[in-house]
Amino acid sequence: MAPHTMITWAVGLCLLVFLASPPPASLAAAARATPPNATAADPTEGFTAVSLTEENFLLQRPYDESIGARYSFDGTVRRLWVLASDKPHARQSHTSPRTEMRMKGYDYSSGVWQFEGYGYVPSGTSGVSVMQVFGGGETATTLMLHVYGGALRYYDRQVVEDGIYDRWFRLNVIHDVEASVLIVFIDGVEKLRVPGRGGDMHYFKFGVYAQNHDSSRMESRWKDVKILRKD
Repeated sequence: MAPHTMITWAVGLCLLVFLASPPPASLAAAARATPPNATAADPTEGFTAVSLTEENFLLQRPYDESIGARYSFDGTVRRLWVLASDKPHARQSHTSPRTEMRMKGYDYSSGVWQFEGYGYVPSGTSGVSVMQVFGGGETATTLMLHVYGGALRYYDRQVVEDGIYDRWFRLNVIHDVEASVLIVFIDGVEKLRVPGRGGDMHYFKFGVYAQNHDSSRMESRWKDVKILRKD
């Protein structure tokens, strides 16, 4: 075989081996984490954070349980949990068990508003809402984010983010009332854009609120929660 033929054959063989080899684990993970053409951005650009104190965080928990039995706050991380066997948040209520923060003082009926927070869902938590925009026309809510089997979903429908268990993620939810649109970002990447559901008054909630096929224990953790609005 001529020398130049041997070189050409060797180069071709190396190229074939390279193409057949699986990508490095780091590249494969990155491909799964970020959809094609998606780039991280700052969803809060153009928004102004409102002032929040503990008075703005109203805890809703099973009515027969003390605060410490279903909630803890160490000054940084808020842990909220509930059992499937728990009672509702009010004696006269017929809703499912919940331990949620109802953000008060900033109910809105117009404008462009945003919720931001860093969330964490322990493995095993399923069949639960972890964040919602309350208030709708023919429904109680305009948006709910559920967790089912490790996936964050829009209600019990399309997946917003897979592999949500046991990691901190940055959640941003923008609600443009006049345009009747809601946009959800995970770690700065837009993951969902859906129409609004009407309603005259809205506010944000986060925590755990049992839904269909709920696990026996449900928990979510939150830190750096903010409410922002566009001037």
